[in-house]
Amino acid sequence: MNTKNRGFTLWFTGLPCSGKSTLAEIIAPELKRRGRGVEILDGDVVRTNLTKGLGFSKEDRDENIRRIGFVCGLLSKHGAIAISAAISPYRSVRDEVRSKIENFIEVYVETPLDLCIQRDVKGMYKKALAGEMKNFTGISDPYEPPLHPEILIQTQKESPEESAARILGRLERMGLIEPAHEPAYTSDEAEKIRARLARLGYIEN
Repeated sequence: MNTKNRGFTLWFTGLPCSGKSTLAEIIAPELKRRGRGVEILDGDVVRTNLTKGLGFSKEDRDENIRRIGFVCGLLSKHGAIAISAAISPYRSVRDEVRSKIENFIEVYVETPLDLCIQRDVKGMYKKALAGEMKNFTGISDPYEPPLHPEILIQTQKESPEESAARILGRLERMGLIEPAHEPAYTSDEAEKIRARLARLGYIEN
């Protein structure tokens, strides 16, 4: 297999509303445009289908991440690109998943808590701060940031499109994807992506 067609896992981690899903939704179409098979495992979608019934205790959160990691590992092993966009708050289980996947790229979406609260279009932080949601990461449950992520994204300093471009550039330099032969997105395409993300509730209009 061509080294630039190897499967790998792009593992986004960060606080709720930090921008993980937004970046995943921007990057996936560009990877597909380059001829790669891509699957997104979004935290909310996974809990509705793959890990339905698990709660939010540490044990259940760890099991949720192990199951996501198992699927990512299978996809990566067979040449696909798996994108995980789950909070995955605990460092130990993230490292456990890393140890089982050959090409594991951890992307820490570092966004200040106050900015995450501002971005929360679903009102989750408001409920958590009012005590209506228990074990909420960043409020009543800890988030353990990565110590040595392959990629650090600070969303308060750049647009989602700029962050996505940096991630794609890093993957190119790592030899995991071929460089693009044309700009990733036209301005019209970028606007359509942002409109779709707003409709999904990932970002505000």
